[in-house]
Amino acid sequence: MLQDITLGQFFPGNSVLHRLDPRTKIVAVFALMVPIFAAQSLASYALLSAATVAMICLSKVPPLTVLKSLKPLAWLILFTWLIHVFSHGGEVLAKFWLFEATREGIVHGAKISLRLVLLILMASLLTLTTSPLKLTDATEKLLSPLNRIGMPAHELAMMMTIALRFVPTLLEETDRIVKAQKSRGLDFESGSFVRRLRAMIPILVPMFVSSFRRADDLAMAMEARCYRGGEGRTHMKRLHMTALDFGAAVTVAIICAGVIFLRGA
Repeated sequence: MLQDITLGQFFPGNSVLHRLDPRTKIVAVFALMVPIFAAQSLASYALLSAATVAMICLSKVPPLTVLKSLKPLAWLILFTWLIHVFSHGGEVLAKFWLFEATREGIVHGAKISLRLVLLILMASLLTLTTSPLKLTDATEKLLSPLNRIGMPAHELAMMMTIALRFVPTLLEETDRIVKAQKSRGLDFESGSFVRRLRAMIPILVPMFVSSFRRADDLAMAMEARCYRGGEGRTHMKRLHMTALDFGAAVTVAIICAGVIFLRGA
């Protein structure tokens, strides 16, 4: 399960999405959140789904790698659907004790679940097609106006990117600890809730120790390279917008307009 989390992982390539400016991709993901939450009709959801499939194809990332990002959150998607099925009013199709499943609830729950799926896939595509270094530079550029009000844009971007970058590393470390404890006979699944909760201590303690050790090693490495924050810092490779980025911006604008137009269809 831990290996299925693709958030923070980068898949090297030279596809259309890989060549886009990271600022374009970040803004596009946030811009597409608006039509995702605004979509109501079947046509608007079909347009968003087609756009997502097209982006997966253009990224040249194996579809199974992208879809793996849904597996850890499958329970949340299913739970969200069930809540709407049994809490939304309408034509009753089945009754379980005090709960009634309605036709309208099934449809509404499917729409909300599809929104979550689209959001997860787009966020995964962003990290899979953008290296952590480019994400840092792009985030810093986008947050640079905050410098005028005293907000350290570079430091904020660095913290967010480091946190994102270490997600797969810490998950891999946790998976190794779990396997090591299981090989020593530790049981995580049997017994009462309190007993299973106590069984997590041999995992949490070494995981926190490993996390602090990695943080200390990273701090020493940054100091050894004379890192002193963003003030006066230059970049060997500067970000540049190209015609491909403007084409992507126009495409995203068309998708947003199309969803709003089809919202009541």
